[in-house]
Amino acid sequence: MRRRPERLTTGEWAVLSLVDEGPTHGFAVARAMAPGGEVGRVWAMRRPLVYRTLEQLEARGLTRVAGTEPSESGPPRTLVEATPEGEEQVAEWLREPVEHLRDARSELMLKLLFLDRRAADPSPLLAAQREWLVAREEELRAVVDASQGFTRTLALWRAENATAAIRFVDALVR
Repeated sequence: MRRRPERLTTGEWAVLSLVDEGPTHGFAVARAMAPGGEVGRVWAMRRPLVYRTLEQLEARGLTRVAGTEPSESGPPRTLVEATPEGEEQVAEWLREPVEHLRDARSELMLKLLFLDRRAADPSPLLAAQREWLVAREEELRAVVDASQGFTRTLALWRAENATAAIRFVDALVR
């Protein structure tokens, strides 16, 4: 399935959220997004993709150049910051529940990570996410009860994943 061009990918949200934390440079973003980095633990990106994503976010008007800073190992680094539109979109993204069960592991964890980095209360997101998960679990249980063969198998797999995600959210809320 192709993504809608107006929607950001999970990696683009991660990069934009890092930039939204304050002026930074591509090398710092790439370090955070590396497999062992603070964000890379949840969603990793290689350095060339981070730089390309920064260019795309600037082209969309979500980030802009904020100046330069000296580098100990080369030329001055270009600082980037989120535009007001970028800030607004990140704030909205952090409030919205993840709407695909398969994305809960990556996108929900990213949202929780960025809320934690901002010392922001995750309760509104978790409440909205729980509500969405419960509705989805009920839909899937109905499919399980009304189907057979692989359709039932797949619905059961998804329903059990929804149940586990609900337990996870409930544990975080406690």
